Amino acid sequence: MRLLRSTIVAATTVTHMRAARSFNAEDRARFDAFFDAHHRDLARLAFLLSGDPDAAEDLTAEAFTQAWKRWDQVTRSDVPLAYVRRIVVNLAASRVRRLVRERRGWRLLGAAWTDRMDGPDLAASADVREALRRLPVRKRACVVLRHYYGLSEQETAATLGISVGTVKSQTSRGVAELATLLGARPSGRATEDGAARR
Repeated sequence: MRLLRSTIVAATTVTHMRAARSFNAEDRARFDAFFDAHHRDLARLAFLLSGDPDAAEDLTAEAFTQAWKRWDQVTRSDVPLAYVRRIVVNLAASRVRRLVRERRGWRLLGAAWTDRMDGPDLAASADVREALRRLPVRKRACVVLRHYYGLSEQETAATLGISVGTVKSQTSRGVAELATLLGARPSGRATEDGAARR
């Protein structure tokens, strides 16, 4: 069911993007190929950053809309996928800031805020997702890009628009915080490909 909904969202997004910008056949073909090749990967990134499947679909659709509006800039960049990943990360960060403002507003009004918990899931996956949600956005982005996507420190820095040193420190601190949140101890230093040394 979720795959069907994602496909419908993806098709609707592409239709809206085509209407939002004049295009030539070559641009359209390149964008369609980019969309087909990277939609699932970017939707997964959006989910890992937001922790909410519905929000992830919205973030992915908005990221592709923005990418289409700036398609010339995307194609001129050294790594178009990194450019669009950055859009997803920025949109996820904006969403978190908006949610924080909304929650503060609810508290000020005296309303109770309860976090939504989706249906049953594997306990470990739910724990990791919840722990990821608790990390600040930049740490979460560094951890997800380095350890889930296996990007190098340089690729992560380019994607996020930060220095390699910041990637190293944010990833290290993020992994340590995750370990604390999950009640585990990190098992060695992470290598370049994300595997742990013994």
